[in-house]
Amino acid sequence: MSAYGRDPWGGPLEINLDSATDDDRSRNLQDFDRAAMSRQLDETQQSWLLGPGEQKKKKYVDLGCIVCSRTVFKWLVISILVSGLIAGFVTLIVKLVPRHHHSPPPPDNYTKALHKALMFFNEQRSGHLPKHNNVSWRGNSCLRDGLSNKNLVGGFYDAGDAIKFNFPGAFAMTMLSWSVIEYSSKYETAGELTHVKEIIKWGTDYLLKTFNSSADTIDKIYAQVGQGDTSKGASSENDHYCWMRPEDIYYLRPVYECDSGSDLGAEMAAALAAASIVFKDNKLYSQKLVKGAKALFKFSRTQRGRYSASGSDAALFYNSSGYYDEFVWGGAWLYYATGNNSYLQLATTPGIAKRAGAFRGGDDYGVLSWDNKLAGAQVLLSRLRLFLSPGYPFEEILKSYHNQTNIVMCSFLPVFRSFNRTRGGLIQLNHGRPQPLQYVVNAAFLASVYADYLKAADIPGWYCGPNFFSTEVLRNFARTQLNYIMGKNPMKMSYIVGYGKKYPKHVHHRAASIPKNKIKYNCKGGWKWRDSPKPNPNVLVGAMVAGPDKFDRFRDVRTNYNYTEPTLAGNAGLVAALISATDSDNGGVDKNTMFSAVPPMFPTPPPPPAPWKP
Repeated sequence: MSAYGRDPWGGPLEINLDSATDDDRSRNLQDFDRAAMSRQLDETQQSWLLGPGEQKKKKYVDLGCIVCSRTVFKWLVISILVSGLIAGFVTLIVKLVPRHHHSPPPPDNYTKALHKALMFFNEQRSGHLPKHNNVSWRGNSCLRDGLSNKNLVGGFYDAGDAIKFNFPGAFAMTMLSWSVIEYSSKYETAGELTHVKEIIKWGTDYLLKTFNSSADTIDKIYAQVGQGDTSKGASSENDHYCWMRPEDIYYLRPVYECDSGSDLGAEMAAALAAASIVFKDNKLYSQKLVKGAKALFKFSRTQRGRYSASGSDAALFYNSSGYYDEFVWGGAWLYYATGNNSYLQLATTPGIAKRAGAFRGGDDYGVLSWDNKLAGAQVLLSRLRLFLSPGYPFEEILKSYHNQTNIVMCSFLPVFRSFNRTRGGLIQLNHGRPQPLQYVVNAAFLASVYADYLKAADIPGWYCGPNFFSTEVLRNFARTQLNYIMGKNPMKMSYIVGYGKKYPKHVHHRAASIPKNKIKYNCKGGWKWRDSPKPNPNVLVGAMVAGPDKFDRFRDVRTNYNYTEPTLAGNAGLVAALISATDSDNGGVDKNTMFSAVPPMFPTPPPPPAPWKP
């Protein structure tokens, strides 16, 4: 019998249990131990006598800039490959796993109303319409406007008729440009920046046609196309006597030319100067606008007089009360557009400011309109003092403008009762006279933009006598007035067509009231649509009507323009007020764009002397 065990020195150990005795086994083990010990001793002696044995050489990899062992290099390559695989796997998972996209917050009510208010300008376009005008019931119209040697096709119709008035039209473009300069980021957030700039350019392109814009000196302006005076008798076919779509007008429209018009020239200069800042990235067009603005302002200073004097047609509809307010307004805009101090010196001349009514007060003091720009000019120049502090010699008059602006803002507050309010809360800036909303929206814009100026200058509010009011009071005033216009009023009616559930359906507007049905109605043929009790077949989206009376009452009657007629200037103020009131992460004014052409207020210090060398 034999068995197998483990040899403690390695290898199998076979033991024959049948033939070996205990003594034999003991001797065998002793002999084995001595042999093992002998081998160990021989190895130890050899290592002690002969020294360490020969080691294997390590292999290296030369990478040019560094040398590393092949093992390290191998592990480095493996690590990079593994990291790449992991990164690719993670990227694949991220792409394949469904994600929840967080959509931008829904637009607020002011933004919704803004989209509609801007559409009104598309509906008022004259001439060859662009393909993207997006008003199905409008087409090319009045393509013969002008004189034999002067093309006056284009521009905007002023209101519910087809007359083109430069004076209120230029003011509308100035207000739109002002709002873009201050709130371009808000327009961009609302998706309307390109649209509003197209509207402004449509207006300024036309204004450039109405004078010799390539000359440095001009002697006349074409102030109006179309006629509204119906006093010459029932047989007179003109834009007020007839009720026709502009596309169907067949009669010749007169052109009114003026060789003196300080108010008109300065307002047109303001419009082009403001637009030149809007289009500052388009250098050629911006320079063209500035050149035209300079010529117009020069005309306004040399060809003194009111454009609407002598019982002209314009005097019946847009009579100017004076022109010194336009001097301050136009001078301020030209200073911002050019940086030329001569314009600022003119705008801050005490005599001009006094004749503009800057210090005398009065019933209409602080009311910004197509006729009187003083309140707007004072806010505009307060901006200069708040942000740049030009100091001497401008500080004294700028401080006066700033103080007057504070007084105007105080007058908007109900606690001071400078202006009455209807029971529904609408401020009566025109003292109960018809068509109040155009003045209200301008005041709302001034309050909002001035509040933003103060905030940007880290000023929490302003004083009305001993009483301090925060900027939020101004914003609340603006929102309250806009909310009234948008439907929060006793009539529960939105005065912006197409906005809200209830709005005017019988707007005083020729193109909107006559269907586009391939039938051309002549001058009197359209009267049946004027007098029809049915709603307008075409919705005049975004048009702000004239508004309610002083008792909050509104008559939705097409023939009563004091309630239902919209205007270009009124909608421009509405757009400006709405964009200033919108909620946006990009809220607040753009402090710098307005000053893009303004040089530093003080000369830069000289460079330091060169270091001394022995």
